[in-house]
Amino acid sequence: MSQRYGGKYSPGARPGPKGQAAPLRSSRPARAGARVNLMFLLPFVLPLTAFRQGPVGLSADLVAFGLLLLSAWLTREGEKAHEAWEARSIARRPAIPRKIFGSVLAGLGIGLAAWAPGTGVVAPILLGALGAGLHLIAFGPDPLSDKGMEGVDSFQTERVATAVAEAEKHLTAMREAARPIADREIMDRLDQFATTARAMFRTVENDPRDLTASRRYLSVYLDGARAATAQFAHVYGTTRDARARADYLSLLDELDTRFSQKSETLLSNDRSRMDVEIEVLRERLAQEAPRG
Repeated sequence: MSQRYGGKYSPGARPGPKGQAAPLRSSRPARAGARVNLMFLLPFVLPLTAFRQGPVGLSADLVAFGLLLLSAWLTREGEKAHEAWEARSIARRPAIPRKIFGSVLAGLGIGLAAWAPGTGVVAPILLGALGAGLHLIAFGPDPLSDKGMEGVDSFQTERVATAVAEAEKHLTAMREAARPIADREIMDRLDQFATTARAMFRTVENDPRDLTASRRYLSVYLDGARAATAQFAHVYGTTRDARARADYLSLLDELDTRFSQKSETLLSNDRSRMDVEIEVLRERLAQEAPRG
């Protein structure tokens, strides 16, 4: 469905909340971009040539086709997991090294595609090894270690990870619910709110002690926002009620402001804790200083 173009300087544009961050301030290019998508296209050369061969060659090319497609899918999922790992200050390594497995499957697929009945296996093995190596160099290995986990209570970290994962599901559900109405401004405002909410997620991840103070935001408020978005999409998609649209945009503005204020409060609390720790350490150093 087409969307009407609109932007900051377009006619009828609404100003966002005061003090909001620029939309691209925290943006970065997606790791799973065009080069990963190209991997899904290249294997389709094999079915075009497979049916010109005998049964053995046909089977080999079709199996190679499947291996290369599976390699592309694992690589794309591995890039997404790597991107999520990089975005967090505290993160566990992916449970499955998808990109490494993708490199192995790419090597097997290339070697099998290069093999032909009645020929040797040395050249296909070399080509497969070269393909696997180039794949690993191009996309890099998966994160193989945890990040920022030194001295962190694993139980608290698991609680934060679970809460953030549920909150991310609410954000995704909000965007999917609003997508059918095809309103560019609504989608842009949802993306802006998601950026603000994720900034708070990162703050909680950096200090799991903030989870108790922010749990209502991560669960109750986001769940209510998801339900409100679904109801708005149903009403506006049917009636195109301008008042309903204005009310929903006002809700997004208020949510954005509240989450931004909560993030500032959490950061202020973190600073207060740091000041207390510094003061306590200074007092201990002063007490233990050698007397002249």
